[in-house]
Amino acid sequence: MEEELEFGQFEIENRLRNLCWTVSGDYQLNLKLDTLSYSKSIYVSLYDAIKQGAFSRYFDRNAFGLYLMKKLYYGAEEQPLTSLAQLCVDSAVYKKIGRERLGVLEIRRKAFEDLMEYDFSRLVASFIGQIRLSVMQEAVLGPRTMPDRIRRAVDMLRELWETTDTMDVIKTVDALYNWLVDPHFEERHGSLETVLAVTMEELREFRWQDFLEEEAYEEDFDRYLSQVTNAATQLQEQGAKEEELRRLRTKRVLIDQEAADKMYSYIELNYGRSYLSKTEQERVNRSLCRGAHEDCSLYFTDGILSGMVKKNYQSEYARRARSENLKAYGHCMRVSKRNIEQLSDTLRRALIARSEQEILPSEYGKIVPTKLWKVGRSRDKKLFERELKKDSSDFAVHVLIDASGSQKRRQSLVALQGFIISEALSIVEIPHQVMGFCTFWDYTVMQRYRDYDEGREANQRIFEFYASSNNRDGLAIRAAADSLLKRPEEHKVLIVLSDGRPNDIIVNRPGSRNPMPYSGDYAVRDTAAEVRKIRAMDISVLGVFAGEEQDLQAERRIFGRDFAYIRDIMNFSSVVGRYLRRQLDDAD
Repeated sequence: MEEELEFGQFEIENRLRNLCWTVSGDYQLNLKLDTLSYSKSIYVSLYDAIKQGAFSRYFDRNAFGLYLMKKLYYGAEEQPLTSLAQLCVDSAVYKKIGRERLGVLEIRRKAFEDLMEYDFSRLVASFIGQIRLSVMQEAVLGPRTMPDRIRRAVDMLRELWETTDTMDVIKTVDALYNWLVDPHFEERHGSLETVLAVTMEELREFRWQDFLEEEAYEEDFDRYLSQVTNAATQLQEQGAKEEELRRLRTKRVLIDQEAADKMYSYIELNYGRSYLSKTEQERVNRSLCRGAHEDCSLYFTDGILSGMVKKNYQSEYARRARSENLKAYGHCMRVSKRNIEQLSDTLRRALIARSEQEILPSEYGKIVPTKLWKVGRSRDKKLFERELKKDSSDFAVHVLIDASGSQKRRQSLVALQGFIISEALSIVEIPHQVMGFCTFWDYTVMQRYRDYDEGREANQRIFEFYASSNNRDGLAIRAAADSLLKRPEEHKVLIVLSDGRPNDIIVNRPGSRNPMPYSGDYAVRDTAAEVRKIRAMDISVLGVFAGEEQDLQAERRIFGRDFAYIRDIMNFSSVVGRYLRRQLDDAD
């Protein structure tokens, strides 16, 4: 089937494009149509073409796409935003085009039937999916009873049936997103008017490479504008196509030698100068970039705000992220301080227990007069007592935070988790390092927020955390373990805050060995193997899961029994505290 689909791809696309042109009346329209779903359902592909053509006919597609870009510019999460946009676009066009072309409603109904058949489990897994499912069921089965919250969302969609104003569609998407996905969006960023006030200059300066399916070096804004607008006006969600896309293409980027030579300066410009010398950097890469990571490089930095080459949009973006993270900390300061107090108290009690004096019978030490009767009468030579005191300061901890683009939605929460751990460790004076990691091109960027022996004031730099690009978890964990192994402390602990989704685009340099794409099962197996290796080196590893429930299984495969799924920040200190206390108690 795959070969047949590939062979007939041009014919399928041509048919769908002609249908889209006919509906829109614009034969210059250049849209990316959903040919991928054709093998599963011809009706899904047909209705997608009809709906895109109808939206372009009745509404201002460019204005709608720019709104989505401006919402994303302020940190909205792409997938739920485009999912809600799809619902609104369908509601805004299907009755209008259905009155002109009677067969459209039947195509829509059959498309919904097919989607419910092969996509049901994914739809019911999220609240937005349940809204989509309710809309589909109503189209197929007629009016039905719905839960109040779903009915409220469906009623908001119905208000778009007769509108011809693009702004009405934008307002509904915005209201649904702020209600269902991010209730604090307006509080943090401002109203819809603030979002729409973002200028084209600001949009074009933003690094949209982090969001593109493939890396681009020019015209990233225009490419992503087209990509996100297509995703928002298509029928089927991008997430439902991911498995199909993996089979039909791999995530590789081909570059020439000139581009390869500019990589380092680009990384330096966008992530800050490295705190390692060139010689040290080369030594680290020779030592650690092996096996699955042989064509990769590590880049160690204190961040763009600390090692800025020149002021640019990326530095402004980093400042804005820090401001948002600090604002989020301010909103839940009481909860955060309670977590810090509880976690530090747990660690303090464990350290006190390790510091308690233990008196043991011995053959030397302080003589015990009551045992002197044994002299000449017993073979027991332990006539003395010796005081033993455990060392409470033989621990070092490394906190490694996944800073890839998939963490954007949880950015402030992840920063807060790292800050809570670091504050508690600082209070009980356990040396620790906190680093974030992401991968851009073939560089895995390791950003140091605080070093092992810095004071508590350094913890504030953790709020400089922001999410971007990809993530090569296996290499980052290997680099974190390497820093721990250099520490003099006997007991070492690595805490990894991640979403269980290692995923990296491969950059094919001239002369590279063209390794496998680092994603899916291959990446999970590599990361799990790395965790096993460093545990064999007597480094304790805890995975703190900060992702979506569908990725839980991958997280379990990577970290085994030592992983924590924290649904509520209120439980953060108790879950992490139990693990760290166990490491303290079990240490000899």
